[in-house]
Amino acid sequence: MKKNLFAVVLVGIAGVGVMAVQEPPEMPKPVKEHAWLKQLAGEWDAESEITMGPGAPPMKLKGTESGRMLGDIWLVSEIKGDSPMGIPMSAVLTIGYDPEKKKFVGTWIDSFLPFMWRYEGTLDEAGKKLTLNTEGPNMMVPGKTAQYRETIEIVDKDHKTFSSSMKGDDGNWTTFVTGKYTRKK
Repeated sequence: MKKNLFAVVLVGIAGVGVMAVQEPPEMPKPVKEHAWLKQLAGEWDAESEITMGPGAPPMKLKGTESGRMLGDIWLVSEIKGDSPMGIPMSAVLTIGYDPEKKKFVGTWIDSFLPFMWRYEGTLDEAGKKLTLNTEGPNMMVPGKTAQYRETIEIVDKDHKTFSSSMKGDDGNWTTFVTGKYTRKK
């Protein structure tokens, strides 16, 4: 009995020793989609138009975006600006890339809604336009949800655009936010 206990303890100690010598698993390496996100980092001035409904005149708003990379795999941006309600707005956007899903993923939270938007999307073949899809509160019908599609398009190294569209009950997409961003010098 003592021999068996000694053998079990000896095997256990040897196992712990082997585990201590083994290399930790290799961390995932950034891929080209992570590198694409780097061009969104930096300080930006924004001019946006928001349409609050059919027939409503567009409202022109101004703001800023401050984006940085978290390591080499996440973009974290803080957005500040005007809102249609006349109250200053702030938001935080995160975007990364999930190699297992082969999709961009992200979140959006802002100072108006107690809701975290969760994104999933793809980059076009030209590598210029990122389309992010999400579902959240219907801005026109309280208590209902709707599908949304947001795009970020690279114009050049110092300019990008943004748009947000909502899918209606008829299946058509209506763009209600457009924005032009210029990198601060």
